[in-house]
Amino acid sequence: MIKSFDDIFEDRTKNGCKIKTDEYCDSGLHIIIDQGQDQIAGYTDMEEGLFVDVPAIVFGDHTRIIKYVDEPFFLGADGVKVLSSKLEDANYKYLYYALKNVRIPNTGYNRHFKWLKEASIRYPGSSEQESIVRVLDKVSSMITSRQEMLKKFDELIKSRFVEMFGDPKLNPKGFRTCQMGEHIEFLTSGSRGWARYCVEDGAEWFITIKNVKDCHILLDSIQPINAPNSMEAKRTRVEEGDLLISITADLGRTGVVTKEIADYGAYINQHLTCIRLSKDVLEPLYVAYYMESEAGKEQFAARNQTGVKAGLNFEAIKSLKLIVPPKGLQKDFVSFVNQVDKSKADVQKSLDEMRLVYDSLMQIYFQ
Repeated sequence: MIKSFDDIFEDRTKNGCKIKTDEYCDSGLHIIIDQGQDQIAGYTDMEEGLFVDVPAIVFGDHTRIIKYVDEPFFLGADGVKVLSSKLEDANYKYLYYALKNVRIPNTGYNRHFKWLKEASIRYPGSSEQESIVRVLDKVSSMITSRQEMLKKFDELIKSRFVEMFGDPKLNPKGFRTCQMGEHIEFLTSGSRGWARYCVEDGAEWFITIKNVKDCHILLDSIQPINAPNSMEAKRTRVEEGDLLISITADLGRTGVVTKEIADYGAYINQHLTCIRLSKDVLEPLYVAYYMESEAGKEQFAARNQTGVKAGLNFEAIKSLKLIVPPKGLQKDFVSFVNQVDKSKADVQKSLDEMRLVYDSLMQIYFQ
């Protein structure tokens, strides 16, 4: 049986109380649900306006994010729709999965509820709904566990960094300090006007700020390019071990160029700086993690040229301070990170496979 959105749902948003973002707390008696990525946006001790008719489904009108909520909650900020079912004894978990399968176009930061309301939903008998929910819950749980494992790996690396080097802001082990400029052999940034060289079947890669994150270069959304045979292209072509740092917008994102990327051929855009360090003194991956620590982030914030727009110049980059542990200790840390990255890659592969299973099941159940 196929039912329309209006056959199943009613908009109950007006029955909930909205709380401003600056009023969110880190803990409290009741949860706050907004349209962000996190299931729970914050907490509050308020009582008046609590939405108690749960379970319910929450839709992010701007973000298109859909959430299943089974405990009383408050609404966060704007752009949130609360949906209840008109049907007696409705299986809300089934309806949640059904709505997640609805294809809603991304029109940016606009309202999307009108497209959700146009959905037609397959509505089988209760026993089949329960069976579908059991399967999808199991797969969703496996996906979540792998996502949590990836987070734990990142936490493990940060913990190991502090264990080996101490709090970088305090330098309790008394390591020598330096300015980065003392050990820079080559420093450059990309330039504008490369868009015309970006093609679908390019022979090389174009690294932008979105590819530089958490001390690594991400390849899943990297832009292929056919670079020109010019001095400018040669200047912005990266080499293995180069440290990349974002110098505009989201300042201080770091990544280190791997052998795979260097051998394939890659170039940077104007939002990144390429730093070639004296490798007899500093391991680039160690420096990346140092700059991603609070000690590094505070320096980026202090050097940010906010007069016109966010940005760092070369002198600001050279003036960045860091501690210099013995090279052998840095190499031990890099080896540890590489081992963890191998484990992360295995978990990520498993996660990708489970997502494919989930997507396939959603098509089977709801198409």
